[in-house]
Amino acid sequence: MDFAFTEEQDAIRETARRYAADKLAPTYKAREQAGKIGEGVTREMGGLGLIGVDVPEEYGGLGLDTTTTGIVIEEIGRADHSVGYVVLNGSLLGSMIATHASPELAREVLQPMCRGESLIAIGLTEPRGGSDAAGLILKARKDGNVWRLNGEKTSISLANQAREIVVMARTGEVEERARGVTAFVVPMDAPGVSVTSFDDIGTRAVGRSSVFFDDVAVEPERMLGAEGDGFRQTMNGFDYSRAIIGLQCMAAAFASLEETWAYITEREAFGMPIAKFQGVTEPLSEAETHLSAARLLCYQTLWLRDQGLAHTSQAAMCKWWCPQLAFKVIHRCLLTHGHYGYSTDLPHEQRLRDVMGLQIGDGTEQIQKMIIAREKIGRVAVPYA
Repeated sequence: MDFAFTEEQDAIRETARRYAADKLAPTYKAREQAGKIGEGVTREMGGLGLIGVDVPEEYGGLGLDTTTTGIVIEEIGRADHSVGYVVLNGSLLGSMIATHASPELAREVLQPMCRGESLIAIGLTEPRGGSDAAGLILKARKDGNVWRLNGEKTSISLANQAREIVVMARTGEVEERARGVTAFVVPMDAPGVSVTSFDDIGTRAVGRSSVFFDDVAVEPERMLGAEGDGFRQTMNGFDYSRAIIGLQCMAAAFASLEETWAYITEREAFGMPIAKFQGVTEPLSEAETHLSAARLLCYQTLWLRDQGLAHTSQAAMCKWWCPQLAFKVIHRCLLTHGHYGYSTDLPHEQRLRDVMGLQIGDGTEQIQKMIIAREKIGRVAVPYA
């Protein structure tokens, strides 16, 4: 078993690390205050090949594996958790579009994305749906030579900054659940599309919005894959994104942990560094152990995907454990810094708020544990089966 990265992966890691440290870390708070990622950032990342790492070269990506995408998001996430969403959506939606769209549509949408000129959002969640992802009701009906979309998507990341949105719409009956869902790539400036945004406590640079579709006309050429196949495409992608999300959260926690190790060697109490006290070092040693184990789980999941092997259960483990663990570790780091850590002068509070959102988004802890149980003992573990 080889735990080493290739020379090419190490080179990409170094590129991402330098960019993150030099450009992203110093402006982490500024992006939160501005409430957006900023096109300057995405263009710089695109120029360095940090968006769509695993997207085929013909569509503007590097054509590498998903493990390399994990390396990139880990380095970006150490500096700015929110900017990690650019890497996440670029690969999740890039893979989906490259696989299921026509070559013409894939080039039209993905080449600007990989250059950092545009962002793409994914529209799955609906107000009444939440964890019942297959129960969506946004309707797409055939009207002559176009489809017309009517309904609402909510809790959509990057929707207030995206050029396109991949929308899951019901083309069949509600009773068909997953079998009646089709995916479309919809321009955000299409007539009938409107957006309202939430005032969230974290990931403010990403933004979370509701997107409304009022008789929006979509050409059939903008459909992804076959009619009724959209839900399956999305769920397959989530097995990938859940491992990437795990690394994104681990990165933020490792950043706080590294800063805290340094802090306890400098901060003195009772005439000595507080690193002398086991009550200080033992929780940090536990955090180091747990984060290292979670990180390996994420990379194992990506490795399984790259080998074409089953990884649904491992992906679900990454998704429920890593955001929860990251929150716990960052919270410990904040407390270890005392009153100084409780201020906004240090990044721990922002990281804490940022990783919290991913305990909800892309599937809650309870849903992930149901998936693990289903993979272990079959559909007897699924309440609605």
